[in-house]
Amino acid sequence: MLTSIGKISKSFFVKLLVGIIILPFVFWGMGDVFRGGSQNVIVKIDSEKVSTQEFMDYLRRLNLTEDQIKNLPKTDLIEKILSEYIGKRVMALEIEKLGISINDNSLRDIIKNDSLFFKDNKFSRTEYEKFLLKSGVTAPLFEANIVEQEKRRQFLSSLSSGIVVPEILVNKEYKKENQSKTIKYIDLEKYHLNNKPSDKDKKDLYERNKNIFFSEFKSIRYAQISPEKISESKDYNETFFKQLDSLENNILDGQSFDETVKNANLIVFSLDKINANKEDENKNKIKNLSDSLFKKIYNLKSEKSPEIINLDNKYYLAEIISVEKKNRPIDDPQVQEALNAQLNFKTKIENNTSIIKDISLGALNKEKFSEFAADNKLDIKDYKINDLKQNEIFSEGIIKRIFLTKDGEIDLITNNTLTKSFLVLAVSTKYKDLDKDSNEYEQYEAKARLNLINKIYQSHDNNLNKKYNVELNQRTIERVKNSF
Repeated sequence: MLTSIGKISKSFFVKLLVGIIILPFVFWGMGDVFRGGSQNVIVKIDSEKVSTQEFMDYLRRLNLTEDQIKNLPKTDLIEKILSEYIGKRVMALEIEKLGISINDNSLRDIIKNDSLFFKDNKFSRTEYEKFLLKSGVTAPLFEANIVEQEKRRQFLSSLSSGIVVPEILVNKEYKKENQSKTIKYIDLEKYHLNNKPSDKDKKDLYERNKNIFFSEFKSIRYAQISPEKISESKDYNETFFKQLDSLENNILDGQSFDETVKNANLIVFSLDKINANKEDENKNKIKNLSDSLFKKIYNLKSEKSPEIINLDNKYYLAEIISVEKKNRPIDDPQVQEALNAQLNFKTKIENNTSIIKDISLGALNKEKFSEFAADNKLDIKDYKINDLKQNEIFSEGIIKRIFLTKDGEIDLITNNTLTKSFLVLAVSTKYKDLDKDSNEYEQYEAKARLNLINKIYQSHDNNLNKKYNVELNQRTIERVKNSF
């Protein structure tokens, strides 16, 4: 089911829902936790009982990985999934109370207007059927999901309709990104590198994670599908594409690679035990296959499940024959690189946590900024930022964080991957003015509106937490976790 949802989320309305707009309903701590109760009920939402079987069916549709399933008893993943499931059930109750419904005509329009199912710029029933087959989901289940998502979109829209954004909020959004700021900063890269990983630390980390240090070797085979082979012509014409569609339909119906090759008289090329770097077990580079085609074939998901690949308007039948994993020794250069990266990352987190703690407690402030630099033999640099896009040193994301730092304050600012870390002292700030008649005003009004909507959603979420009494059957939750 997640496969189909993942694909459909790249199109039509679900873009609006996946990730940032669906409310993060959180119910832990609400109501009394069952001390006993029926083993067939995992949670009660007011008077509505959710059976263990219902939740298990939902859980199975998520297609968890083998590692996730294996670690269920040791993690809180079940609790997180259950929390999400409860949120969906509560939203469904609210939607029902509001009387939101989607009729067959609306459902049909949504599907027919999705370019995912287009061929020759119009809806194709064949493309729709192919999508369902590839996704492994039935039409009723898929269409029920569309109805559910559309109801949620309308529900969330109803909460935020008619919002008027005050001018003061628009100016506030503008000033976040449009200012001139003079700062002093310390690049912390040298500070983090002072503690290099020891051999013992690397060995301990390797022993704890041996199962992730492996090379994957895949045996693959492929054949080019040319017009001469399937349409008795040299041109990629209508006849060729009809035959190609027929060939693809046969594969979707379960025809094997060998049967397809035999029926179409294709010439097969095979490669035995190749890794992701296009090398064999002796590290010999494969030369008779383009990098782009190799990558497409190598990234196929399933073994012995042929697929048709389109690359630069040429078509190929390809299949992963088998996959073999081999452990890498600790002295492997790539293993060493991974160990060093992981331990360096851990060091950065520990160092940054310590610095943030010192800032919050007042042990590192404006007066002690220079002292910190001197003690750690680090350079203090002066810099003036005049524009959000001024990224000779800082990325746009880091500049946004710097712009939020008040004059006279110190902040530790990093990028998302911790590859860049800076200790920043804000010295002075000058703000720019926003012209109400400019195009920029509309841009920042939209940003202010989004922030306001998010606050409304959060407020509604808090109200729902008080409105519905949710009781969890902890014994059943533990039983579910240990059943895998």
